[in-house]
Amino acid sequence: MNSLIAGKKIIIVMPAYNASKTLEATYEEIPKEFFDEVLLVDDGSTDNTFDIARSLGIRALSHERNKGYGANQKTCYKTALDMGGDIIVMLHPDYQYSPKLIPATVTLLAYGPYDVVLGSRILTGGALRGGMPLYKYVFNRALTAAQNLAWGTKLSEFHTGFRAFKREVLKSINFEANSDDYVFDNQIIAQVLWRGYQIGEISCPTLYFPHASSISLRRGLTYGFGVLNTTIQLMTARAGICTPDYLKSPRRKTGEAPIRALG
Repeated sequence: MNSLIAGKKIIIVMPAYNASKTLEATYEEIPKEFFDEVLLVDDGSTDNTFDIARSLGIRALSHERNKGYGANQKTCYKTALDMGGDIIVMLHPDYQYSPKLIPATVTLLAYGPYDVVLGSRILTGGALRGGMPLYKYVFNRALTAAQNLAWGTKLSEFHTGFRAFKREVLKSINFEANSDDYVFDNQIIAQVLWRGYQIGEISCPTLYFPHASSISLRRGLTYGFGVLNTTIQLMTARAGICTPDYLKSPRRKTGEAPIRALG
């Protein structure tokens, strides 16, 4: 192990899609003493993201076709667990979230009371300063307020793409039953809360620019309705009315090889 966090294998996972213009800048800014391996999963990109990852020495996997953001994360987390990761950090390779936050994030997980850490764009007003469109900011705040009220939480944001997990969290939740689309992000937080894990937050400045990934208004509305559905599902599960499959204990599949790999 190479990281400064003794006894912990830290793996950075990058769910990638057409990230050729930003991947190298993102990777070069990761503090090298705070990870043991970087894993990139290319979700059927039409550019040379996969080849750039290989040239940088990143362990790279590739879906033969585009499966969706949630499906990409499933491959990321399953592979990172198979690689023996103790702390798994998701970093988007589009340079929207700062890799410089990784040391603080993994330290909170290794030595602090938290099981999951989220990078919040809302704390200290970083979202608007970083260029988040006003309508997305309002949308984010409204959904977050609704979920905090419904779930009894006090998180500043549920919708960030910068996240880190302890191994035991990912082992105990049924993330492979989640959506293959963007609502995966919200479902995994519901799973974490359902299991009673502690979530910490750090301020996470972000950048919005032409090459940073961003979902369309239509996809955003679909995500919003998915978030509301997830909110209701966790509420009904807590009330003992109905528990959806993704909140139940995981049943890991073995022997699958949906990807091609180059290390």
